[in-house]
Amino acid sequence: MRGYKFEIFTAEIERDIREGVLKAGQKLPSVRMLKERYQMSMSTIQKGYEHLVLLGLVESIPQSGYFVSTRPALISTDRVSPLIVVHDPVFRNHLEATTVRRDQRHQSAFHVAAPGDVVMPQKLLLRTMQQVVREEGAGLLRYYPFDGDPELKAKIMERAALYRTPIRMEELIITDGALQALHIALASVCEAGDLVAIESPCVFSMLEVIRVLRLKVIEIPVDAQEGFDVDMLQRACDKNAIKAVIVTPNYHNPTGTILSHDQREALLAVADRYDVAIIENDVYGDLGFHGQRPLPLKALDKRGLVLSYSSYAKTVSPGIRLGWLAAGRFTERAEQIKFTLGSTVSPIYQEVMKRLLSGTSYDRHLRAFKMQLAKNAYQVTHILADSFPKGTSFVTPSGGFNGWVKLPKDTDMDLFYRQCEKWRVQFTPGYTFSFSTQYDSCFRIVFADRLSAQKIEAIRAVGQAMGA
Repeated sequence: MRGYKFEIFTAEIERDIREGVLKAGQKLPSVRMLKERYQMSMSTIQKGYEHLVLLGLVESIPQSGYFVSTRPALISTDRVSPLIVVHDPVFRNHLEATTVRRDQRHQSAFHVAAPGDVVMPQKLLLRTMQQVVREEGAGLLRYYPFDGDPELKAKIMERAALYRTPIRMEELIITDGALQALHIALASVCEAGDLVAIESPCVFSMLEVIRVLRLKVIEIPVDAQEGFDVDMLQRACDKNAIKAVIVTPNYHNPTGTILSHDQREALLAVADRYDVAIIENDVYGDLGFHGQRPLPLKALDKRGLVLSYSSYAKTVSPGIRLGWLAAGRFTERAEQIKFTLGSTVSPIYQEVMKRLLSGTSYDRHLRAFKMQLAKNAYQVTHILADSFPKGTSFVTPSGGFNGWVKLPKDTDMDLFYRQCEKWRVQFTPGYTFSFSTQYDSCFRIVFADRLSAQKIEAIRAVGQAMGA
């Protein structure tokens, strides 16, 4: 998968800014200077600087040039309690707070983690579906192989090979979306009453699968700066018989954080030492704002302990209910469970994705979508900084489309949600991301669609009302 030509120089500038080599307010090389240094066109250099501006790292000052941004980064530094607590999966019913409502009262919805209507490739999808129906005809009405169409699986394997992730045909199972893949993975390695480790905060849909399978959980904190707490996982494994750990190494939902290479190696070492299965959620792996696609944990797995899954609902369209699971050494059990959940995934979805992956359509869409998401993340960061009360913190993501916001400790959350209702704004409440109450003052904001003037004004109004 090709990157952007401008990343040759923007990656160096970004690294120097994040490592403190370049200081806030420092002037950056001119467009003409970079053109000569890197032998690129003026327009390529300009696009690169625009990319850094969208990331919030650089500011453009008319008639003066580009400078390292002086705006304060909204990064949460609060760490959750390191206590190891085993939970039974019992909590309030959060479905209403985390799914689409049928009524239209909420004009500004920031709670559904899926591409919006404006950014999904509607024409491409509908045109491809029409082509599939014409060419396949009645064949679409028959069963496909229960583990998926072999040609589609081959395309998925080819793409994985581009980011150095070997997947064997026999371990790959096509699923009815990511959630079914998670269900299969958990049921393949656990039985009712077993203990699993999960990220904290953890997306509600994962918690629901855990509850349905009647598992017990230990919540491992995901810190905005340090990421997944591998040390705490090891301490938990020392004292508990943990069967599996569920992680999202690439652009975690809801925080948007990414695991470092050292953390990945440490996590795999813990899993190897205690013989713990790793269930890897890689649904956001294709949605990094810049640089090369980060490697999945699957790429580093030597023993088959990683069950990696993904879906095209997050990158193409929520209506394309098609995901996949690479089940490693748990394949035989995973195949049995998949068969009991439904013998085949929709043939038309399989044929549509097979065609999109066969050409350049999927990559062209991804490039445009990622640029839009980077722009949205930049806008949301600045809206929160300008409009929400002092003490509000926001984890700035480097990929995906989820932002994690923590309001000041003394915030009246009932008042906050009344203001959201008043201004017809819907966020995902923080209390849906844990079996505990530690995230009651947090909320998730999803920026997976273009931010209209109406939506921007609605966010501002809520923040300003809380600061009044």
